[in-house]
Amino acid sequence: MEFKRHVLAEDKAKPTAKELQKNLIALIDLSLVLKQAHWNVVGKNFRAVHLQLDEILLTTREGTDEVAERMVMIGFSPDGRSETVAKETPLAKYATGFVGIDDTIQAVADALATTIGELRKSIETLDDLDLISQDMLIATSSQLEKHLWMVQAQEE
Repeated sequence: MEFKRHVLAEDKAKPTAKELQKNLIALIDLSLVLKQAHWNVVGKNFRAVHLQLDEILLTTREGTDEVAERMVMIGFSPDGRSETVAKETPLAKYATGFVGIDDTIQAVADALATTIGELRKSIETLDDLDLISQDMLIATSSQLEKHLWMVQAQEE
């Protein structure tokens, strides 16, 4: 399938889609990390961290959907399959089993920082390609940066 009316010139659409795809993978994996952490966090202040992880997840899922839909808008099929995410994610593996509060906070902060780093690299690249996609990534990054601040404020 190909759309007849393009919102972005082909010479800019393809590299834009490449940047969006990288961020789609990071955001999907971040959402998986957040859910794994949410289910397995244990320790003092469990409830607060447990609920905070779901708040971050909502932001992440909204960003994921925005990125994937933007790819479609510019004529490219997003790839969020588990095999693609597992193969191409920039995020570190999350621990198995129950994870204490301090380790959870550190791992989630690291995953957020990595995802934000990917977003920021693409924000710079998109400056010459597509300002709409750039603006979308700026908005997502801004929200995740606020979550990072609130997560790492809990580190010892």
